Formats: sequence, C-alpha cells, structure tokens
Amino acid sequence: MNKQQEKVLVAALCGLVITAAGAFAVQPAMAAGYQMDVLAKVSNVAEWDHLNVRKWPASYSQKVGAFQPATHVWVERCIAVKNSADWCLVDRGPLKGWVNSRFLTVVSNYGN
Repeated sequence: MNKQQEKVLVAALCGLVITAAGAFAVQPAMAAGYQMDVLAKVSNVAEWDHLNVRKWPASYSQKVGAFQPATHVWVERCIAVKNSADWCLVDRGPLKGWVNSRFLTVVSNYGN
C-alpha cells in the first residue's frame, strides 16, 4: 500500500466515524417521542398479575421493577412504535422505567 492509498483509507475511515457519531447524536432526538406529563393508572392487568417496568422501551429489556394493577404512576413521555403500542416512561417514587402504553389509562380528574 502506497502513501496515497493510506491517505484515502484514513480519510474514508474518518468519514465513517463522523457519520456514525452523527447518527448517534440524532438518535435521541428521533426517539424523544412526545411529552405527556399526566397521571395514569395501571390497567388491563389481571388482579393477580403485575405490570413489568423495563429499563428500555422494549419487552426484552431488563426488568427493573413492577406495578400492581390500579397503581397510579406519573407518565413523563411516550415513544411511538410502528405496528405496536407505544412505550411510556413512568415513575412512582424511586421506581422509574418504561411500560407498554396499552397497560395505562390516563386519570383525567386527579386534580378534582
């Protein structure tokens, strides 16, 4: 490999690194979803079951905790998922994580 080929290879690798870094920088903005800031309760879960709370918005993500049915949680934001239910970032006390939105019902009269 001559000097000119080395320069072209290094330039190409730098371009790939910059492109990859740009993709990672844009990804959080694309995954920002939509703000909610509402109170909701855990619903559509059997009385004897619980709703798993995940570290990331995916069913295969690490479980960080669980909520009992009818538990009230604060919904910060949600992410739209194509061909599926949305995932929402929720918290209650020290427990914070992602749950599938099909298991949440917004509480509309919590201030009254």
